[in-house]
Amino acid sequence: MTTEIRFELNRRPVQLQADPQMPLLWALRDRLQLKGTKPGCLQGVCGACTVHLDGAPARACQLPLAAVAGRAVITIEGLAEPLRARLEAGWTKHQALQCGYCQPGQAMTCAALLSAPAAPSAEAIEAALAGHLCRCGTGPRVVKAVQSALAAPRGSAA
Repeated sequence: MTTEIRFELNRRPVQLQADPQMPLLWALRDRLQLKGTKPGCLQGVCGACTVHLDGAPARACQLPLAAVAGRAVITIEGLAEPLRARLEAGWTKHQALQCGYCQPGQAMTCAALLSAPAAPSAEAIEAALAGHLCRCGTGPRVVKAVQSALAAPRGSAA
């Protein structure tokens, strides 16, 4: 059964004719051609599919389209500047990228941390990233990258 689902995606209105139980992950990748949100474990454990739902990190593989109706979704493709530039500069400076598969999900979680009114501690960054699996082992470099991005003025790169 298909239904019209309306939501905001990367600050633009979207309407899809789809099964309301279709996971947001597949709607993003297959229907809307946004490939930055990655499939991983498909059980909400690895974090590769992390997006922002109304400003908070959420696992797209576990979100049925019905759950995003009338809400705002941001994917890695829609991450606003200069936040995106601050993250990219931190990632580059600390060589936090290896294979890159899990990085969009990690970046979305970190972007939420950077958008918070209070700067998170290294422990808070590590705790937020604990829900992400990275086989390359770049976690400590990602923490340093986020700390660099936090230290950068909000209107500039890290």
